[in-house]
Amino acid sequence: MQKEKILPSKLPYVGTTIFTVMSGLATREGAYNLSQGFPSFDCSPRLSELVSHYVKNGYNQYAPMSGVPAFRESLAEKTSRVYQVDYDPETEVTITSGATEAIFCAVTAVVYPGDEVIVLEPAYDSYVPAIDLNGGVAVYVTLDSPDFKIDWERVKEKISPKTKAIMVNTPHNPVGTVFSQEDLNALAELVRDTDMYIISDEVYEHIVFDGDIHRSMMTHPVLQERTFVCGSLGKTYHTTGWKIGYCLAPKALSKEFRRIHQYITFSTVTPMQYALADFLKLPEHYEQLSAFYQRKRDRFNEALKASRFQFTPSKGSFFQIVSYRAITDEYDYDLAIRLTKEIKVASVPVSVFYANKKDDKLLRFCFAKDDELLDKAGEILSKL
Repeated sequence: MQKEKILPSKLPYVGTTIFTVMSGLATREGAYNLSQGFPSFDCSPRLSELVSHYVKNGYNQYAPMSGVPAFRESLAEKTSRVYQVDYDPETEVTITSGATEAIFCAVTAVVYPGDEVIVLEPAYDSYVPAIDLNGGVAVYVTLDSPDFKIDWERVKEKISPKTKAIMVNTPHNPVGTVFSQEDLNALAELVRDTDMYIISDEVYEHIVFDGDIHRSMMTHPVLQERTFVCGSLGKTYHTTGWKIGYCLAPKALSKEFRRIHQYITFSTVTPMQYALADFLKLPEHYEQLSAFYQRKRDRFNEALKASRFQFTPSKGSFFQIVSYRAITDEYDYDLAIRLTKEIKVASVPVSVFYANKKDDKLLRFCFAKDDELLDKAGEILSKL
């Protein structure tokens, strides 16, 4: 028998993502899936109608590499309206196949072999593979529970002559924190008069709670000139399956970004870009999103009050992390698997977002679900 050929891996430490693992297990076990971050409800009927209109009217061929002009213009107009920051839709707005692609292209555009990239962990799982595949070195700054506040002095200590970029995420997945103005100012002081870049994951920009606001990197002039702002319409319009994201960056950064983008996906699905170009002109749909998800958060948290879980309400994103220290001392991964099988509620263990699998006894639940599902899951969890 011929020996099976083993292909050397560029990512030997990477297996199947936790989101695929937990969603697959939830499906097999018939569990309530509060693990993977996707809504259990559909997008606006008006948005569906717009997609249908463009499909039926022949908008089905390749879009321009940088994105449909009308869509880029709508995004630029919306950005100016919300943040009072102007990007040229022709040279500084690029449409991508999801924010994950935008993040990868941004990393690829600036990171060369041996460059260091500061990663604040817990960190979303696509960041470090993108750094590694480009020959970069991830330098970790660990944020401590329960508040996960960024200690900018610790970040400063990790900066070296090799530091090429800092990756940031606000609102944060998985822990639901948001940047303050003090955070923006502190980051700006670290990078001022340097050649460092910022790669900013801002996909939950319109999901911020309790009267707070999203403070984009673009709103600080020192940060804006060196930042790739990576966003997504999937989280904003309940269309995660469309995988439509974008990158906002100054002209020089966008030029290199597009060189990478054109050889990864080249262009993104056409009729949906036209539909989103129209839909973005209806601001009430994203202006009401924070209130919509705050009701979801509050409903889920109210159900958890009767449980032994401990938590601080999420400040942004559609995730709630909870501590289970009062319930068990199990490893969080093992507990997430057990709860999915035994009580039929799926979550994500927070240790997967750390390089060393740091276990703070935390689980992440997604509350972007129908009220009935949240009520049932909460009732089950409250009995633990």
